[in-house]
Amino acid sequence: MSRPSSAAGAAVAALALALTPVSAVGAADRPDTISLVTGSSPEGISAGPGTTFFAGARADGAVYVGDARTGTVRTLVPGRTGEVAVGLLHDAATKRIWVAGGATGDITAYDSRTGAQLFTVDTGSGRFLNDVAITRDAVYVTDSTKGQVLVVPLGRGARLPADGTAARVLTITGDYVQPAGFGLNGIRVLPGGDLLAVSGGSLYVIDPATGVADRIEVRGATLTGGDGLVLRGRTLYVVRGFGDRDSVVVLRLGRGARTATFVREITDADFDVPTTAALVAGDLLVVNGQFEDPVDAPTEVVRIDRP
Repeated sequence: MSRPSSAAGAAVAALALALTPVSAVGAADRPDTISLVTGSSPEGISAGPGTTFFAGARADGAVYVGDARTGTVRTLVPGRTGEVAVGLLHDAATKRIWVAGGATGDITAYDSRTGAQLFTVDTGSGRFLNDVAITRDAVYVTDSTKGQVLVVPLGRGARLPADGTAARVLTITGDYVQPAGFGLNGIRVLPGGDLLAVSGGSLYVIDPATGVADRIEVRGATLTGGDGLVLRGRTLYVVRGFGDRDSVVVLRLGRGARTATFVREITDADFDVPTTAALVAGDLLVVNGQFEDPVDAPTEVVRIDRP
């Protein structure tokens, strides 16, 4: 058999690389930490397509898009004075990023490709909108101060409501107890459609129609300081950053998510008050909130190899 030309060989090699699963390409060469914009005060992070991720800024509401393989970061949504981005979540089906606006009371949706603002609603003062979960029918945002979830209904085909349409208030009842200070924080959607949330070191399953919550029995772990949640199948990652905990607790949910059993705890020397996390190309990306650092301190996302 004749040997292919160098140009043909290069083309074959490029094709082979393109067909290689993204999790297997240069895994050992990916950066351990990824620098975000200095002074941005990041908190929320969400997986994007491929090796990309999105992160938000508490300082000015900016949204960044980064690449976990190359470590590059660029601004998708420019920051503005008075704006805040706390939790955020990318919806791959609609290519929207939904952002919880903390004490501003705003819930905002952006186009994840262009950064264009698609929808916003002001839910009122006295709230702290913290994290986001998305279904085909609605967007759910936790309010940490009131023991409530704000619900933005979506129309057929996940159609956005008219700009400024009021969000529905879902008050959480049942087993739920609102702690002093901050309560409802990280939130995700279980396969059956119920909501899973962390508050005051406890996990709850919440009926999205009624707000009735059942407390989950957590075996072998303490979740004090629990913040962001990552759910993959029956594996739940709980980010703990407050109170000098700086770790991610890995749990295995029982059937029906009425129990959760400790699997292991992830720590890293680069953690600095971690807040939220996302699984990107098989790795766990954990964003540092760095609440105790100077405003002008460098900010980072920490990568954990295939947890």
